Amino acid sequence: MNQPLDHAALEIRTAPQNIEIEQQLLGALLVNNEAFYRVSDFLKTEHFFVEPHRRIYEIAGKLIRSGKVATPLTVKTFFGAEETIAELPAVEYLARLAANATTIINSEDYGRSIFDLAVRRQLITIGEEMVSEAYTADVDTSPRQQIEGVERKLYELAENGEINQGFIDFTNALTAAVEMADAAFHRAGSLSGIATGMSDLDRLMGGLQRSDLVILAGRPAMGKTSLATNIGFAIARAYRRGVENGVNKTVDGGIVGFFSLEMSAEQLATRILAEQSGISSALIRRGAFEEHQFNDLVSAATAMQTLPFYIDQTGGISIGALAARARRLKRQKGLDLLIVDYLQLLSGSGKNANASRVNEITEITTGLKALAKELEVPIVALSQLSRQVENREDKRPQLADLRESGSIEQDADVVLFVFREEYYLQSRKPPEGSQEFFEWEAKMEACHGIAEVIVAKQRHGPTGTVKLQFEAELTRFGNLAPDQVAVTYE
Repeated sequence: MNQPLDHAALEIRTAPQNIEIEQQLLGALLVNNEAFYRVSDFLKTEHFFVEPHRRIYEIAGKLIRSGKVATPLTVKTFFGAEETIAELPAVEYLARLAANATTIINSEDYGRSIFDLAVRRQLITIGEEMVSEAYTADVDTSPRQQIEGVERKLYELAENGEINQGFIDFTNALTAAVEMADAAFHRAGSLSGIATGMSDLDRLMGGLQRSDLVILAGRPAMGKTSLATNIGFAIARAYRRGVENGVNKTVDGGIVGFFSLEMSAEQLATRILAEQSGISSALIRRGAFEEHQFNDLVSAATAMQTLPFYIDQTGGISIGALAARARRLKRQKGLDLLIVDYLQLLSGSGKNANASRVNEITEITTGLKALAKELEVPIVALSQLSRQVENREDKRPQLADLRESGSIEQDADVVLFVFREEYYLQSRKPPEGSQEFFEWEAKMEACHGIAEVIVAKQRHGPTGTVKLQFEAELTRFGNLAPDQVAVTYE
């Protein structure tokens, strides 16, 4: 028995469009070319739904940009004599557009409507491609890779789906510059970037700047992860939102994302807990503390629970997966700083699986820099140093010590090295009572609890060295006493 047709199910849906608005805008443009400049900053040829309308807009735009006048007469010369648009001769269609045009006052609104409809059509395309790929994907393509691809397309659409304002006059630029200076003046530490919690380091760097890729490098046991953790936690603790220049935004501190590729989230949390409670992480792990110390531990944990500090402990992820997760965090929670611990544990894309490690690191550092610009946040990426440091008498690291240093040094806006002379001196203890022992003891006393952060490269500022206090048991960095010289410039 034949089933009755479900007419609702057979309903054909058309893509979002408004041909009349396209006609009105093109008519206004052909009558008064000033309309073009009101929409050309954001409205592109591909945003029109009707193919002939794309051609008309493209031709008119080329004429106007070259200093000529775009009218039905000048545009028609680019159409064939027998060519038709909507079953009308092209010349007649162009004339009707101009005849039915309204004032150019509404041209910008019409342009925005056309733009928004084009974004909706792109959303539909992404959805259709997602369904198609899910049905026909190769065996080698994992669902996670498909999800990352869709997330990337959606994020790009979300970012490109904003209408840019284009050029602004110098008066507005000056106003924006003064407002930025005013905000920096009132912000903690009077910084243009995000305060790290290390005032001496901020004095040299001006804070962490948006869109910068900061490489934090050092040999094992120097305290790279500890310093990155201290900075990230200080920024999350200082997080405050408010109204700045009429916009609700982060005005101090920030939301922090931490990719811990080597250490588990629990280990990272233990480090932060040790730093905040004043109880060493070794004692915390063993539970070897007094009752009053446990109360301090609980108090510190309670105070930390609401902080905007998010940890991803997945090991061995690709740069593509990291970027997708960072975009997702920014979209869902917000993001002001991203920390990656550490760079050499990331992998490149599948296409570079058989390439050299140098090429893979190049892809990773280039991807991190592009991600910093895309998300408009600083990215602090930790990096190992090569063993050649150990072969020198002076163990202070140099740019050449970076593993696969070419791409890392090139892509980084800032390169920081962590160095603790105390660590190396400990292993060279001479026999007690000897002259060498007394000299060694004096050196140990001078560098005890001192770490150096060497700013070896800074694209927008000076280089130099910052001395910080370092408490090894608590893995805690801090500022030196006010009477100690902490910053030296090169």
